[in-house]
Amino acid sequence: MRFDLADLDLFRHVAEAGSITHGAERAHLALGAASTRIRHMEEAFGASLLVRSRQGVTPTQAGRTLLQHARTILRQAARLREDLGGYAGGFAGHVRMLSNTNALTEFLPEALSSFLAAHPQVSVDVEERLSDEIVGLIAEGVGDIGIVAATVDPSTLETYPFRHDRFVLVVGRDHPLAGRRKIAFAEVLDHDIVGLDRASALQRFLADKAARAGRPLRLRVQLRSFDAVCRLVECNVGIGIVPETTARRVGQMMAIVPVALTDSWAARALTICVRRLDELPPYACDLVAHLRSGA
Repeated sequence: MRFDLADLDLFRHVAEAGSITHGAERAHLALGAASTRIRHMEEAFGASLLVRSRQGVTPTQAGRTLLQHARTILRQAARLREDLGGYAGGFAGHVRMLSNTNALTEFLPEALSSFLAAHPQVSVDVEERLSDEIVGLIAEGVGDIGIVAATVDPSTLETYPFRHDRFVLVVGRDHPLAGRRKIAFAEVLDHDIVGLDRASALQRFLADKAARAGRPLRLRVQLRSFDAVCRLVECNVGIGIVPETTARRVGQMMAIVPVALTDSWAARALTICVRRLDELPPYACDLVAHLRSGA
């Protein structure tokens, strides 16, 4: 068997994305080239690595074994590049961070900006995921640091407080709900909604809450940022759900009104999670300390 790092990296992306197409995109390969590489890996291994279906792909038992070793080998190769990078004048460290939508849009930009300014030889790769997905991926070693809602079970992970926030409903100033002080999410489902892209972690979370209530989300428009959501809410295209910090910030410039959500999940304590702090390289530990300092 001869697998190079590019093969292992591709297989990891395919397995994590559940799709050869999306895995190829993450690995920056053409679909045909990615399919050929996967087929050659299966031929070299002498066993199927993926179960293919219309819904995507899932690793076989052999594939899961390969995935586990691939993650270890790729992590070690990355650490090798990082340790040698400082001698070559490149980056001395790379941190892979997984974050939920709330932390990614409202808190991490400022925190990462100040950290990276103080650590010019460190790079950080941030990926948006659902909180429960992040816990599993950090436990598997897919990421170094996770930022999750404190409502999820961290299992055996080490956790540290990060920030507090809550989701609120935002409506235009002349909207019928503008006079309300609070509202339940179930009542929100009676109205057209301006939301984030369906692939975003928050939108998937809200869609799940709506499904549990036996109702669909009446998504009128899907956008890429909370600020854009608030702008269309101001224009009465629909109503939106955003972090309270967003509503306060943009409310100084836009004609929107925040309405408190009565649902318990609206309150968001955000938590830092890692497998073991003492297993992280020094620069990743420095980032954890920096994030904790603003808690």
